[in-house]
Amino acid sequence: MATILHVCTTCRAGQPVPEGEICPGKRLHEALVASGAPQGVTIRAAECLSACDHGCSVALSRPGSWSYVYGRMTDADAAEILRGAGLYAASADGLVPWRDRPVIFRKQSLARIPPMEI
Repeated sequence: MATILHVCTTCRAGQPVPEGEICPGKRLHEALVASGAPQGVTIRAAECLSACDHGCSVALSRPGSWSYVYGRMTDADAAEILRGAGLYAASADGLVPWRDRPVIFRKQSLARIPPMEI
C-alpha cells in the first residue's frame, strides 16, 4: 500500500510572510521533494492541514493503517521526516515502535487517527 506524506504548503508557522517570500510550509515541501521520498512514499502538497497554531505540519496516511499529524516542522527537519515516513511505510499497520521513531515524531505528534473500517 502506498504511503502518502501530506505537507501543508500554506503554513506560515504563525508568522507574517512578506510579499514575494516563500512561506515556511512551501519551503518544507520543496526540501522534502528535493531530498527524495523513501521507497513506498509519495510526497503530496496539501493546501491546509488545519494545524495552524502548531507551525508547519505534515501527515502520514495509507489505507488500512493508523494516520499521524505532526507539527512544528521546518525545512531543516526534512531528513528526519523522510526517515520517519520510510519507517511508517515499512510498518504493517502504521504503528512504528516508539524507540524507532525519529525524536521529532515522538515529541511533535499532534494527532493519531485510527484506520478507517471498511
